[in-house]
Amino acid sequence: MPFEQTAVFITLALALGLFIWGRWRYDLVAVLALLFLAMVGIIPGDEAFYGFGHPAVITVAAVLILSRALMNSGLVDFMTRFMNRVSSRPELQFGMLVAAVTVCSAFMNNIGALALFMPVAIRMARKNNSSPSILLMPLAFGSLLGGLMTQIGTPPNIIISLFREDSASGGQFGMFDFTPVGAGAALAGVVFILFIGWRLIPGRKGQTAPEDLFEIDNYLTEVYVPEGSRYAGKRLLDLGHATEGDIIVVGLVRNKTKLPFLSPYRIFEEGDHIIIKANAEDLKEFLDVTGLKLTASRKLSAEDLRSDDINVAEAVVTTNSALEGQTVRSLNLRSIYGINLLGISREGARLQSRPDRVRFRAGDVLLLQGRSEALKEVMSTLGCLPLVERGLNLGRPPRLLLCLSIFLGALTLTALGILPIQVAFAAAAAAMILLGFVALRELYESIDWPVIVLLGAMIPVSKALETTGGAQAIGNVIYYYAGGVAPWATLGLILTLTMLLSNVVNNAAAALLMAPVALSVAAGIGASADPFLMSVAVGASCAFLTPIGHQSNTLVMGPGGYHFGDYWRMGLPLSLLLLIVAVPLILLVWPPGL
Repeated sequence: MPFEQTAVFITLALALGLFIWGRWRYDLVAVLALLFLAMVGIIPGDEAFYGFGHPAVITVAAVLILSRALMNSGLVDFMTRFMNRVSSRPELQFGMLVAAVTVCSAFMNNIGALALFMPVAIRMARKNNSSPSILLMPLAFGSLLGGLMTQIGTPPNIIISLFREDSASGGQFGMFDFTPVGAGAALAGVVFILFIGWRLIPGRKGQTAPEDLFEIDNYLTEVYVPEGSRYAGKRLLDLGHATEGDIIVVGLVRNKTKLPFLSPYRIFEEGDHIIIKANAEDLKEFLDVTGLKLTASRKLSAEDLRSDDINVAEAVVTTNSALEGQTVRSLNLRSIYGINLLGISREGARLQSRPDRVRFRAGDVLLLQGRSEALKEVMSTLGCLPLVERGLNLGRPPRLLLCLSIFLGALTLTALGILPIQVAFAAAAAAMILLGFVALRELYESIDWPVIVLLGAMIPVSKALETTGGAQAIGNVIYYYAGGVAPWATLGLILTLTMLLSNVVNNAAAALLMAPVALSVAAGIGASADPFLMSVAVGASCAFLTPIGHQSNTLVMGPGGYHFGDYWRMGLPLSLLLLIVAVPLILLVWPPGL
């Protein structure tokens, strides 16, 4: 085996191992793979970073900006209000919710679509006193299914479209070339989810309010500053350093008046009543050290944590959040951001460890206390998704129509071949910014930079797999074992391999690695590349077996109370169904031409 092939295979094997391990984020792993191949001379130095200007990268970034514009326009909130008006039956609302997130994901970022509908689903579950677990996994899977239907539905579709230029067919796939196969597979998947799939999800105890999940009422205690206390005249900051226990000051009552949210520099006075959150062991140590006294028994509840401008809210830690790998202490949540962390839930269970020692993970659900306006800002800054129902942003009809007109105009220009997709969508994104649908401060926040870096780094690596003959070598192995079977079996094998790969690595990386292999297999058997590329596109969006396969799956893990092994219960039969449905559709719409 030539040195170049050996180096590429070793690099990809190590990269895949690191992707699966997850200790280092996938964009860093991709950059390291790119740099290594550039340093050993396999990727020319002047071509090492050409991937960052690749049309696929520009298109994905533009689509993410357009997704934010559609979110800000009030379109999805309008759809939500419509669903609530159409029916009050939970079963029908559930079906409409999954259908809505599927359709929206065909034209906007699927994670963004899921984030918009998650609070609606949680509100619906709590209203009906049922478990959010019944709704959230179907919602996440629906967002993945929607990505199958158009060229912009998901990054793998954009990547596959551009790979077609390297095939004998030439030219990119059109905007709706994915629709016949993708819509058929998505429809089959949604029907399965609504009638069968949701029954396969393990039942989890439903929660009717955030406080039920965190049992916050059991940890609230009221103490007071007695006359002559050495803490009279001291700051809240001094009180917090009194013990090593997990003590959080969440309220203050002075002269029967509840004071606003406390600054770390708030001065205590004699007679102040302080509401603290602590367990029994930490509370005893705290009272012994400080000399503060317990107030006469009074049942406290989460309502004691709220006031006119102070609120308590749930939020889920998203993938690539600034919180990942950090602790409360390292972030200084109270002193820097002015919020209290009241509790952490992971996989549906409240963590008993001290919050300041817990390292946050994607999917963790946090219970936060702070000023209402500050909570919204901090959650956005830290990369958390609020799980409370948002206020409706219906927008003015003329503005909503203008936003839709710009988006549909870009779709039309691309579908008719008047402008390349990257030009049409970049122009539409610029128009959205100029017209105020996306604020300048939201512009860079709306772009998923780790995915952009992943694409920019992996495109040259994928090209190296092809130019060194590595893709052909893998294709020859597949041809050796599957060359004598029917084309549908070979297509099914490519789709299955891509599907399995997308469950352990980012779907864009799966598409970039499997597309050259699919082209080589097609060339080896003398078939058209189109059906093989289409099978990669479908497989890359079918990450239904694990919570790490796609960010949508990770996002619902905490709020739904799911365990790692819960996903395959619905995901495995759904994956098999899509395999059975997609292969005949691909052969029908894109015949191999043997």
